[in-house]
Amino acid sequence: MADDAELRQDLLDRIAARREALRVFLGFHRPRIRRLATFTIVLTSLAALFTAGPAFGGDTFSHAVQKALGLNTDSYVWRTLCVAALLVSVAAALMTNIGRSQEAVTRLSAAEAASVELEGLTTLLQFGQLPVSEAAKLYQQYTVKIPFVEELPVTRRTAAGPWDRPRGSL
Repeated sequence: MADDAELRQDLLDRIAARREALRVFLGFHRPRIRRLATFTIVLTSLAALFTAGPAFGGDTFSHAVQKALGLNTDSYVWRTLCVAALLVSVAAALMTNIGRSQEAVTRLSAAEAASVELEGLTTLLQFGQLPVSEAAKLYQQYTVKIPFVEELPVTRRTAAGPWDRPRGSL
């Protein structure tokens, strides 16, 4: 029975280390993905804005801007808005493709799912609701989904466990 308790604690330590690696991974990648999405939205909105004036206002719009800026001809207005729309559209397309090429959203979802699964596994182990052999199989099934998350070294925890440490501490 002592061996089972030791194996259970060892598995809990491994789960805690993997959950910490997931916390670090998610802490780095969540804000990055949000920034990419925000920049893409802003850039596509700017592209729409640059084309909205000429599209809805036509010559009246271009002449008004020409006079407001003191330009010789309204062709500068059209050209400037077209170039600006082109540049922000290309930038938005690049941002979109960067997010897709790295499969960032898929990895983030997999990491979040694995984190929740490992949390549930920890609870089952802590309350003795799952034999260690079954828990080890589940641990392997959960962690195989996240090979892109770098493993942290396993540290031996006391009997109190990681759940007793203050929130926000490592």
